[in-house]
Amino acid sequence: MISRRVVLLSGRALSIRSLSTRASTVLSSFGISSTNELLGVYDGQWRGSGDIITSTCPTTGEVLARVKTASPQELRDAIQRTREAYKIFRNIPAPRRGEILGQIRQALAAKRSELGALVSLEMGKIRTEGIGEVQEFVDICDYAVGLSRMMNGRVVASERPGHSILEVPNPLGVVAVLSAFNFPVAVYGWNLALSMAAGNATIWKPSPSTPLCSIAVTKIVSRVLEDNGVPGAVAGLVTGGKDCGETLVGSQEVELVSFTGSEAVGQIVSRNVASRFGKVILELGGNNASIVMPDADLSLAVPSVFFGAVGTAGQRCTSTRRLYLHKYIANEFLERLQKLYKSVVPGDPLSDSTLLGPLHTRAAVGVYEKAVEHLSSINADILTGGARYTEAHLSSGNFVQPTIAIPKSVSPTDHIWKTETFAPILNVATFEDLSQAIEWNNAVPQGLSSSLWTRDIRHIGKWIGPAGSDTGIVNVNVGTSGAEIGAAFGGNKSTGWGRESGGDAWKQYVRWSACTINFSDEAPLAQGVNFTA
Repeated sequence: MISRRVVLLSGRALSIRSLSTRASTVLSSFGISSTNELLGVYDGQWRGSGDIITSTCPTTGEVLARVKTASPQELRDAIQRTREAYKIFRNIPAPRRGEILGQIRQALAAKRSELGALVSLEMGKIRTEGIGEVQEFVDICDYAVGLSRMMNGRVVASERPGHSILEVPNPLGVVAVLSAFNFPVAVYGWNLALSMAAGNATIWKPSPSTPLCSIAVTKIVSRVLEDNGVPGAVAGLVTGGKDCGETLVGSQEVELVSFTGSEAVGQIVSRNVASRFGKVILELGGNNASIVMPDADLSLAVPSVFFGAVGTAGQRCTSTRRLYLHKYIANEFLERLQKLYKSVVPGDPLSDSTLLGPLHTRAAVGVYEKAVEHLSSINADILTGGARYTEAHLSSGNFVQPTIAIPKSVSPTDHIWKTETFAPILNVATFEDLSQAIEWNNAVPQGLSSSLWTRDIRHIGKWIGPAGSDTGIVNVNVGTSGAEIGAAFGGNKSTGWGRESGGDAWKQYVRWSACTINFSDEAPLAQGVNFTA
């Protein structure tokens, strides 16, 4: 229940919000006030005197909190303090940095349930996914602890006697992380853990619609840093809007920008960072496809496609948007899939029984409705869904029906196939042979995730080989959504070519030097060049 009461303060009426019990319980676990404006800047001290942004619950529409963002001067100061913190932190031995990351891991794990609930409250994903997102941060900290003792360079053989060549990684500098609303904790975690292991300082600009998650995470991380005598600005925070992001992207004090968001904004970020010769990691659109062969185990494929398309209400960058079914199994597959869709009951994402939460914003509902209108205009068969939920208890939230559609055209150049819609809409087509399905999979601009369902080793070999899928994540008998942290995460083509999390992603967070060392009594030139006067 949500109510308002009015009190008199200094002779004027002031409306005081009284949040629902569910919201108050979650916020109180982090000491987040529902009545006072929160400070949204941290650079070793909490501050904030800029514009006010509002955190709104997508489930109920209630205002959770108001946050004071960074003023232009506070933003400049935060960048400078992050630079100063980097100069201290880079000199701490990497294994010691790993010890600190281990403590951050423990602190996060201790608040895993509470932080997962905050993700559900503010972003809208269901509770198990919220907790799973926090677990990603915990896992990448584990990974980075080990990495802190294994960030190796190389020794390269020299052609010159008495010489050795080393490839040496050193800390890079300041890393700006511009994260998106759909993973308000994990994406920052991927970047922070690797950045800290490498000896960098990080400044985080979260999505303006999920400031509370960023404040809660920063409170946890900063407490560990302060307990270890490390400047808090090693993990700084600046909430704000477009101007804040543009300042970070354009700053010469920022060596690396990690941006997660739309393809359109990613292009702007890429150009602006390149214009000052900075480094950039881009995680952009994902228009992901699952391909199901006639020999696939449908008892595995159907529920995996269901999760890929409906999980997080279709708001993962790896959500399944396109489904290509072999004509021999298409009818049976769709019958099974529709049964699962009809079993979905939308509701409060904080309830353990809920599988479908809301879209994050009202604007996202508009995008969903526009996409459904377009499907209707091209005479697509809408098998299920295609509208908002009309039940009274859902009317204040951003709830839409998961939708399965079969467009008349199968051309991947058509708008409906080549454009990512960040909502639970699954477009379906049938094919006759794997080569045709691979061609459709690869024909779209994006290249994040893809999935093939088959038990034929020949199909698997083709799918993962040079003539197979061109995405950054190429799965077999695994859905498009739900990656682990051990491998590098990222996509190709207009997804941006960026890689984060595991694998060799850490190599982007360091400054590489090739060092030739002469320990002989002579100084010969390479390639046998003779330059004797």
